[in-house]
Amino acid sequence: MMPLSLRNLSEKLQQRLLLPLPGGDAHEPFRAHPVGDVRPLFDHKIAPKPGGVIILLFEEEGTLKFPLIKRAEYPGAHGGQVSLPGGKAEPGEDSVQTALRECEEEIGVKKSELTVLGKLSDFFVMPSNFMVTPVIATANGRPHFKPDPYEVARILEGDLASIVRDDAMKQKEILAAGRYKMLAPHFEIDGEIVWGATAMMLNELRLIVREIM
Repeated sequence: MMPLSLRNLSEKLQQRLLLPLPGGDAHEPFRAHPVGDVRPLFDHKIAPKPGGVIILLFEEEGTLKFPLIKRAEYPGAHGGQVSLPGGKAEPGEDSVQTALRECEEEIGVKKSELTVLGKLSDFFVMPSNFMVTPVIATANGRPHFKPDPYEVARILEGDLASIVRDDAMKQKEILAAGRYKMLAPHFEIDGEIVWGATAMMLNELRLIVREIM
């Protein structure tokens, strides 16, 4: 695989995102599976809510990175979990607008500092009943991160090359929502286990990067 540079990757990635995407074929290898008899049940009565998340690529000292957030502990499906910056769409927003707004609100990076390359496949987040669109953008230089103190416990910095490697996928049993044992394929990023929807969306980027590089 060729060495990654942001300029080289951005040009190829922007063109590749215009073509059919791997979607479910990329998501499925990172799907967590229940262990034992206690299993989560989801019976949503309404249509999924639209949302957007951002995969923000930047280069620092020759390394391509992207931020993730560890959410503050709160009651609900995603409290304390690691995720991509993002959230629910506001009325009238498209997925790109949502992702850019949430990026500024959660990690302090303004849309004027970013270049949007395109979007990955829509992803249904079953626990919270969201249909999320991952948006890929780049920053010129290292962004100045300013985490929202109410929503973000810490900002992680992922190394793109480390998740693109052949051996990037790990697997272990975890306890989800404090009660559900799950066998979870995952990435290990900045000292945290990144699994579930976030890992599944990152794996689509991973497969595309492996393809174009």
